Amino acid sequence: MELKTLTIKKFRTGLAKKEFSAAEATGEYLKQIKEKDAALGAYLSIFEEGALRAAVETDEKNAAGEKLPPLAGVPVALKDNMLFKGTKATSASKILEPYVSSYDGTAVKKLKASGAIILGKTNMDEFAMGSSTENSGFHPTKNPYDPSRVPGGSSGGSAAAVAAQMALGAFGSDTGGSIRQPAAFCGVVGFKPTYGAVSRFGLMAMSSSLDQIGPFARTVEDAEALFDAVRGRDGFDATSLALPEREPLTLEDLKGLRVGLPKEYFGEGLSAEVARGVEEAIGKLKKLGLNFKEMSLPHTRYALSTYYIVMPAEVSANLARFDGVRYPGLPEVEKEADALRDIYFKTRGRGFGAEVRRRILLGTFVLSAGYYDAYYAKAQKVRRLMSEDFEKAWSEVDVILTPVTPTTAFKFGEKTSNPLSMYLSDIFTIPANLAGLPALSMPVKGYPLGGKELPVGFQLMGPRLSDKKVLHIGKFYEQA
Repeated sequence: MELKTLTIKKFRTGLAKKEFSAAEATGEYLKQIKEKDAALGAYLSIFEEGALRAAVETDEKNAAGEKLPPLAGVPVALKDNMLFKGTKATSASKILEPYVSSYDGTAVKKLKASGAIILGKTNMDEFAMGSSTENSGFHPTKNPYDPSRVPGGSSGGSAAAVAAQMALGAFGSDTGGSIRQPAAFCGVVGFKPTYGAVSRFGLMAMSSSLDQIGPFARTVEDAEALFDAVRGRDGFDATSLALPEREPLTLEDLKGLRVGLPKEYFGEGLSAEVARGVEEAIGKLKKLGLNFKEMSLPHTRYALSTYYIVMPAEVSANLARFDGVRYPGLPEVEKEADALRDIYFKTRGRGFGAEVRRRILLGTFVLSAGYYDAYYAKAQKVRRLMSEDFEKAWSEVDVILTPVTPTTAFKFGEKTSNPLSMYLSDIFTIPANLAGLPALSMPVKGYPLGGKELPVGFQLMGPRLSDKKVLHIGKFYEQA
């Protein structure tokens, strides 16, 4: 049996029937990592010993006839900004290179309780700031479809690991598209849940009102299984919430469902390849009986500007803690520094990369006296108007369909000299974060590795707490 090509559902069935062992499956994925990751750079750390030990424990329970938890033996990877006790958590930044987590984040704790095997930590843009994984403090990650192109970001390592069959599933964080954009670039499924549906306790904060943990997988059904394992209310996160339980959609429910096509997402800047791909997806959904209508989200044009005021402001506050004192500092700074002020300046100056410094400076500026009302307060008002646009839209449509990205995966170095060009990669994904909505990115079709075509993704967004509805529509599309 080709273990690395199984879906989670088939994996669970095969393990329960003892067609293979968890140790065999874990070994197969670790072998894939050893063979492929030197060229792709998807991982920052591998937990071979711990993963095999956990797999053997799973096999012992299976042999004893114990009931296995829902993700028993499933090999997964974690983005390196998620805390996993006893392992390094660097957020791909030199400033945290020596840091070892002293506890498990809630999502990681739930994953372990569900029986998942954690293979390692994946590469990312430093502190989740970027759209290409070129901003990692350690090395870039390459797109498995074309190593001359980026995998997207900031969760590029997780997307590449799933696409290259180096993990059966993976987790990332999405602040402005950091799950959905790399999922589209790497031809896998990426899901950003409703804000609060997954606890952020144990996720290194970038922008607290926008960050959300979510899964990567090869199928929507797998993404749903991973999401179900980590979702729910958490006493350690006051913003967390429980989703209402809903009956699964049937094919009959799907017929007549109203799908909105916002005109602001289909205009200038959309590449021909992406436009063709999204049209193909719309055609398949029409055959399932869904009804489409053009609509408008008028404040969408301000999304990028609003995001790049709100997000850096929160970044400047959240990253103030990394000063060389409260976390392990840079060893060379401790030797050189004569005073506390020197430690602050040298640690932050050398430890943070260029993009992180840029966003801290921008955020500090928009929060400063004389500029707070002109920028930050105004951006929050526009954010509210964008949320109201969506609230009005839900009276006309059930879900909204858009492209995920304006283009397919771009080449390394293509956008690094122009930050604004890089920021535009997230123009279609940012609104869901600003409004706290669930959003699913899935490939238009299956793309075999080694083929000539680059993956194209499309996005489904739904009202707050409609996560299951969005996932169910995605599953029907996949089956079709």
